[in-house]
Amino acid sequence: MFAKEKINWALAGTGGIANKFIHGLVAAGGNPAAIVSRSRQNAQNFASHYGIEKAYDDFNLMLEDSGIDAVYIGTPHTTHKDLAISALKAKKAVLCEKPCAINAGELEQMICAAKENNALFMEAMWTRFTPPVKKVRQWLGENLIGDIKMVQANFGFNAPFDPKGRLFDLDLGGGSLLDAGIYPLSMISMVFGGEKPLDIKSHLYFGETGSDDQDAIILSYSGQKTGIASCATRTQMENDTWIYGSRGRIHIPNFIWARNAVLYQDNGTKLIDTPEFISNGYNYEAQEVMDCLKEGKTESPCMTWDESLTIMRTMDKIRAQWDFKYPCEKKNGLYS
Repeated sequence: MFAKEKINWALAGTGGIANKFIHGLVAAGGNPAAIVSRSRQNAQNFASHYGIEKAYDDFNLMLEDSGIDAVYIGTPHTTHKDLAISALKAKKAVLCEKPCAINAGELEQMICAAKENNALFMEAMWTRFTPPVKKVRQWLGENLIGDIKMVQANFGFNAPFDPKGRLFDLDLGGGSLLDAGIYPLSMISMVFGGEKPLDIKSHLYFGETGSDDQDAIILSYSGQKTGIASCATRTQMENDTWIYGSRGRIHIPNFIWARNAVLYQDNGTKLIDTPEFISNGYNYEAQEVMDCLKEGKTESPCMTWDESLTIMRTMDKIRAQWDFKYPCEKKNGLYS
């Protein structure tokens, strides 16, 4: 069991997601003890802004610090595998931004490193841990809408086009599926208990850089269950989730940043649940990692390794339907 009262974190990356995560981390009671960036100046600026004691421009040097307990990886997708494996080999707990790898082959290596080093590893699907989504899992567990028949989830936004930006640059893992589509796919997976889809149909639209700008996906599951996911990086969408059952339905408005959930039962009952929501929501995934660490767990029961692998394999199969590969995959042959 982990004995420390205060868990010391190192953050890899100084971009927008790291700035969001650190607010949640502090709210959850974690201690941001170090920041790592490829640029020493960026690391020092970030450290100065947030009052972090140590700033590094060398990830491996940070890993030598015995005082660091957990590492948050918020760098571009293509860097996740190497950073995570290095941290796991150093016996650090790892919370890795979604998608935690470019493909299932990479993720399998990361999970293998976690197992070999008995180290905690979790994909940072932060929306799964927020109070409204937790309430939805409770309703589903209580069978309040009967047998689940269909899940529809959408997430799309209109980002300013930047061919060198991480959303559009293939060298950085750019594209709608990995950055936006993983949210609705993960929501569908959560509702269906991490089940592997039996069949996948998809349509991807590609933009100027060769990245996918807009995707539509239909997933078929056992028991005639269906998941419908759509995502976009250049189209503003209604970002919500509907879960349809044999005796009712559940709506999660604006599900990425959800503050409430609505239960409709076929008997006319309607229940709106607006649970207390602390900080910006990233605190809940940080808390999950710290709870697991203190309890001696190496994976979260709410975001298991197997489920992360199932979702990644699903995205691999979607891309395979369109022969869509990233440059790093063509080079290292891990595409599955």
